[in-house]
Amino acid sequence: MRGLWLLLVLVAAAKADVRVFSGDQVIRVNAETEDQLQLLQALEAREEWEVDFWLDPVSTDLPIDIRVPYDSQTAVMEYLNANSIRYSVLISDLQELLDEEKVEMQKNQMKERMTKSFNFGAYHRLETIYSWMDTLVAQYPNLISKQEIGKSYENRPMYVLKFSTGGNKRPAIWIDTGIHSREWVSQATGVWTANKIATDYGTDSSLTSLLNNMDIYMLLLANPDGYAFTHTNDRMWRKTRSMNPGYSCRGVDPNRNWDAGFGGPGASRYPCSDSYHGPSAHSEIEVKNVVNLIKSHGNFKSFISVHAYSQLLMYPYGYSCRNVPHQPELDAVGTAAVQKLTSLYGTRYKVGSICNIIYQASGGSIDWSYNLGIKYSFAFELRDTGRYGFVLPANQIIPTASETWLALKHIMEYVADHPY
Repeated sequence: MRGLWLLLVLVAAAKADVRVFSGDQVIRVNAETEDQLQLLQALEAREEWEVDFWLDPVSTDLPIDIRVPYDSQTAVMEYLNANSIRYSVLISDLQELLDEEKVEMQKNQMKERMTKSFNFGAYHRLETIYSWMDTLVAQYPNLISKQEIGKSYENRPMYVLKFSTGGNKRPAIWIDTGIHSREWVSQATGVWTANKIATDYGTDSSLTSLLNNMDIYMLLLANPDGYAFTHTNDRMWRKTRSMNPGYSCRGVDPNRNWDAGFGGPGASRYPCSDSYHGPSAHSEIEVKNVVNLIKSHGNFKSFISVHAYSQLLMYPYGYSCRNVPHQPELDAVGTAAVQKLTSLYGTRYKVGSICNIIYQASGGSIDWSYNLGIKYSFAFELRDTGRYGFVLPANQIIPTASETWLALKHIMEYVADHPY
């Protein structure tokens, strides 16, 4: 009996570092007045309740999604009720969804081992994605190469897949996925897309023509440390894993760390915040590695960053609400791309500048790329609009990636047809 007890203690200890979300709810709030919006912003600052805003309180026009820890639910609901703020429950027990996700991943791993084939409709760990990248490069050696652009904070390699039919520093398109580590459908969409480009070259005439004249660079794991951490310790982790001197909490929001309105509205100066901008622009090695590659290459014509969730296609600026000089053209390209996306399953997307369709957010990557002179800078927020949020079921990966591909392809073709 003592042996069994000891085993249980050891198992519990081994799992002690794994964050559990049993009983945590995700609620949706619609603020009806500016006062209510301010009360919700104040709620975000109440550290003792440890609420996690999945969609921030920024506008009375937009839904606000909040993960409320089980222990804080009574206090948070009383706070909302006392202030006549209405809410509904989107997810009644987050851990149940995460358990289902885990079981599905384990089943898929067993199946993949038996069939020795990669399932694009499943979520994968970082090591599996890296090993699949090697397989893809080996399959298409004349089209794809893998380049290490540097190491992460925890010394993981950061790999870019370069799709090229030859030539040096040709006009190029940049696509990154997974800069926020918990947005798993982003990385999965990146993997599916890389495979799609590889398999369609030579059969899809417009993609073939594009790759005969331009290169595509894809960074599938823009935040490798964060992504690994979502699989081992905390599924809801968003930031990098760098140390913050003087604080026990770690990490910087890598999409508030770029040198574009750095430290302005929509980014936090508090190191424990999920939107902490970091001590200085490009302080995060993961951001710096991308900056160095883009600058040293010098001929990128488009910069596309893929996030989740909300179903949006956005262009600069985030740090300012003023229109960029190319606003009419970017809006037209985005609108046409979204029409292509919607044509597949009817999924609805909104198009606009970051500041105008979600909120003011400084230090974002596509603002930086645009200011560097990369005119066609876009960011996607993939499925869904909140039913599952960051825990999108794996059976939606391929539909999400397939519809997104139509939009990506439209943007890339437009870029190829409009040299500058």
